[in-house]
Amino acid sequence: MPVFTFSGKNASGEKVSGERVAANKEVLATQLRRERITAGNIRQKGKEFSMPTFGTASVKTKDIAIFFRQFSVMIDAGLPLVQCLEILAANQENQSFQKTLTGVRTTVEGGATLANAMRQYPKIFDDLTTNMMEAGETGGILDIILQRLAQYVEKAVKLRSAVKSALIYPVAVVSIAVLVVGALLKWVVPIFANLFVGLGVALPLPTRIVIGLSAFVGQFWWFFIVGGVGMVFGVKQLRKHPKGRYYFDYVLLKLPVLGLLLRKIAVARFTRTLGTLITSGVPILEGLAITAKTSGNAVLEEALMKVRKAIEEGRTIVDPLKECGVFPNMVTQMIGVGEATGAMDSMLQKIADFYEDEVDSATRDMLAMLEPIIIGLLGVSIGGIVISLYMPLFSMIAKLAG
Repeated sequence: MPVFTFSGKNASGEKVSGERVAANKEVLATQLRRERITAGNIRQKGKEFSMPTFGTASVKTKDIAIFFRQFSVMIDAGLPLVQCLEILAANQENQSFQKTLTGVRTTVEGGATLANAMRQYPKIFDDLTTNMMEAGETGGILDIILQRLAQYVEKAVKLRSAVKSALIYPVAVVSIAVLVVGALLKWVVPIFANLFVGLGVALPLPTRIVIGLSAFVGQFWWFFIVGGVGMVFGVKQLRKHPKGRYYFDYVLLKLPVLGLLLRKIAVARFTRTLGTLITSGVPILEGLAITAKTSGNAVLEEALMKVRKAIEEGRTIVDPLKECGVFPNMVTQMIGVGEATGAMDSMLQKIADFYEDEVDSATRDMLAMLEPIIIGLLGVSIGGIVISLYMPLFSMIAKLAG
């Protein structure tokens, strides 16, 4: 988004100025009016300007969770906001995050709210964070909001780690198997092929197939590298377009085993995010919009935006959730009970807890199912190559013995 410079006066008549990130001048003017700032001049910075990336170091989610936790303790202890940011920035080991926090502190010192100061760095502080911060500042419960944010990020990290750790083993085994098979076809099989040519023996069909594959790999090995890079690039380009991203995510959700796991992850993330926002005082319509943007799945995002539109038209949340076909019946029923009893926030948190446990269970089940399949495929591929190479030798030995 473009960066704007502004100057004006606050409610006390004091002059204020600064820089903000906004979609356009009108959006920025609206933000400033909310802060009771009368903008006299708003100008967009030159196109040569871009948001600083603060070097190559990225900010880990774990660092953000620790920051929220420490920030909440300091606010609860009664330290001034600017002093908290100064201390946290000074003690931050990650240089990128340190510069970000320093920028936030500088903007807050200039008279901006904490939420708007964080909005300058959308790659680090997303809409969920800034909207919760705004709700915390408005309600005077910033310390509680920071605690909830810390809990939310910690649970998100735990969920992501559980999925990653479950996928490490099968990915590692498959990668090693591909390398071993490739090495056999590239270097070992040609030795046996030359031996068979020298002996002049008739080759059975399996041996001829393996030698043919070896010749193809030896001549066109670069094709596999180019194909792999092209596939990764193609998927990235596909996901850049809304329709392409939607169909890609739709196919993923429809996969037999992985699709069920991804659906459970999506439900856990949706309920945790929306529950945290509603608990923090963010209106449900705004909460649904934020949850949709941070869902990470185009199918779920479209479904949630349809739900939001239906609620705007005066309908309850349950019916549109059922109609979108993304959420299990148990989820929609529990949300319906929460809406009827006025305890939707706590109900959403309970659903999130349940589905996070379901994700753990599903990843273990998937790993248990994939392990024998992967080992079987590994044995068949490598064992098949070895046996096909020895078949002519067995035939020749049998003839000599006879």
